[in-house]
Amino acid sequence: MEIAPDDRLEVLQESADADVDVDAGWVWPAEPGRSWLGRYEFGGTLGSYKPHFRAAHAWDHVRGAAERELRVALDGFLSALIWWGPEVDTDAEHVDADLFPSGARLWRSGPLIARGPRTVARLNRYWHEAAPELPQPPQLPQLREPYARHAASPGGWIADFEDFTALLSGWAEAVGEAERRRWGLVGLPL
Repeated sequence: MEIAPDDRLEVLQESADADVDVDAGWVWPAEPGRSWLGRYEFGGTLGSYKPHFRAAHAWDHVRGAAERELRVALDGFLSALIWWGPEVDTDAEHVDADLFPSGARLWRSGPLIARGPRTVARLNRYWHEAAPELPQPPQLPQLREPYARHAASPGGWIADFEDFTALLSGWAEAVGEAERRRWGLVGLPL
């Protein structure tokens, strides 16, 4: 918050573009002046937003098969991060108003997700409500079979239910760490 609102996106992009590459997980900048920043890499995404969009698309196809509690929790979790559900034209909802001056003045290539600490705390609560309903494979037949029938994309991004739950678990890890540090969360395709 010490950075001027009009400069925040540029500073974040430059700071997050570290020279360290990892396949998945956290990258922590070594420079002391960047201790306010951590970068999370989603495994198997190659820095692309397409797997995230594909997971949202898949959720849209299987959410009707989920029990109410899981559906409400994952809708709340995903809608603030990646879900482009019934209101596709509302990507501005992915940016909390107090983080950047205005969505119209933000130049960026691709989607931007910017959530403040209060939203991050709410997302972490949603995840903790959903997580018990998404145990590791081979359980959860209530969604596995509908996923295989309606949302699987063999050979594509988020090919199967395991890929779907792995991506969601990555978001949960990023959200959980951000809440632990009382940070916001910014999603940038790099």
